Amino acid sequence: MTFYAATTNPGKLRDFAHAAGAHLLNGQPIRIEPLPNLAQFPAPPEDAPTFAGNARAKALYYASHSPGLLVLADDSGLEVDALSGAPGVRSARYADDLGFHSGTTIDDRNNALLLSQLLRLSLRTARYRCALALACRAEDQAEVLATAEGTLEGSIATIPRGVAGFGYDPIFLVPSLNLTMAELDPTTRLTLSHRGRALRALLQAFPHH
Repeated sequence: MTFYAATTNPGKLRDFAHAAGAHLLNGQPIRIEPLPNLAQFPAPPEDAPTFAGNARAKALYYASHSPGLLVLADDSGLEVDALSGAPGVRSARYADDLGFHSGTTIDDRNNALLLSQLLRLSLRTARYRCALALACRAEDQAEVLATAEGTLEGSIATIPRGVAGFGYDPIFLVPSLNLTMAELDPTTRLTLSHRGRALRALLQAFPHH
């Protein structure tokens, strides 16, 4: 059974593939592939106030253009308690939204902005959150078949550490290990991944026959 992920992000595809690898669905192994011809479709607006809302909207949108395929869509990001849950659904565009331009890549800018906002704050708890939706178009209408969420609790480091991972990984600290996500070996990082946890929950929620 193949799920077609509506993303070109290699890090997300890696997370999903690792999580799917150990599971069977209705007795079948699960493969995760990028959705074919994804670049042909204009991206849908991601304007829902929640990760779950954006994931559902994206899954339905891409499934409506991909008849017969099981389309997996995610929305994920970082919630920082001291910032009332920001950056939240704007995680990928946080620095650009606020006009913060210090850094060569969007990841660098997002991390630098967040660290500057938390400077001198002692409350640094945070979590990664991922919402997933799986949809399929049968006949004329796409419908959502299953949804799930996964979280990873942590805190924000005071400086970036590590070179693995992507996004906020260099500043997202896993307290039990005292390492950032960007310092972890690939297997540990994939095992802890909020996307992996969400996918495992989605497989549990998927209608079994």
